[in-house]
Amino acid sequence: MDDQKTTKQHIIDTLKEKSVLKQVVYDQTKETFRILKKVLQDIVLEYNEEISSEDERVLLEFRDRGVFEAEVKIAGDLIIFNMHSNIFEFPRNHEIWKDNYYVEEPLMTYSGIINIYNFLADSFKYNRLDDLGYLIGRMFINKDATFFIEGRRELGFNFPSFGKNKVTPENMRELVESTIAYALKFDLLVPPYNDIKIISVEYMKEKINKHQVQTGKRLGFQYNAIDESGPSDRSKHTK
Repeated sequence: MDDQKTTKQHIIDTLKEKSVLKQVVYDQTKETFRILKKVLQDIVLEYNEEISSEDERVLLEFRDRGVFEAEVKIAGDLIIFNMHSNIFEFPRNHEIWKDNYYVEEPLMTYSGIINIYNFLADSFKYNRLDDLGYLIGRMFINKDATFFIEGRRELGFNFPSFGKNKVTPENMRELVESTIAYALKFDLLVPPYNDIKIISVEYMKEKINKHQVQTGKRLGFQYNAIDESGPSDRSKHTK
């Protein structure tokens, strides 16, 4: 009987603490994403006023894809912001646990995630399903509406540290503009001749004629092994 009480109390305590906490973190993440989408809209309008007289073909485009996704098209690039619907804790081998503050305050580390992906705009325009996109960063948001970015140093925020970066329109703007600038740094390179000099008839019919040659942006970014000293291959690349 005592064991049943202990189990019941454990479940109740977990629901009171951890489950309520996750709801708070989710609400903060959802609000962060709302602010981020508003900033994206404002940037697109502001930038388009500056460049509309030059060439309408290079105007920025914003699309709100619903609760969990938004995108902005900049020239030939498509940057997609995707909010995950779940709340996460960091694995024990993550860098964040090297800071004793988080070891002593583990509830601070429960996080919502907004992923930032970079694709070629033509990949979606021409429905090239084999094309590749890349995760260039991801934002972690905690219960106090502070965040940090895990990704390239060029995105402009410290890794990893909650508390320093509050979720504000100003910080979201800095993040968006850093992301756009990072994506625009890299040009699409011609693939090596030897990689494409021999193709089959099937490939010609199914891929070339349908504009489906696999293409991707190789940004020198490996998510699981970030080289903060700089990527070895900082170029967009076709495959």
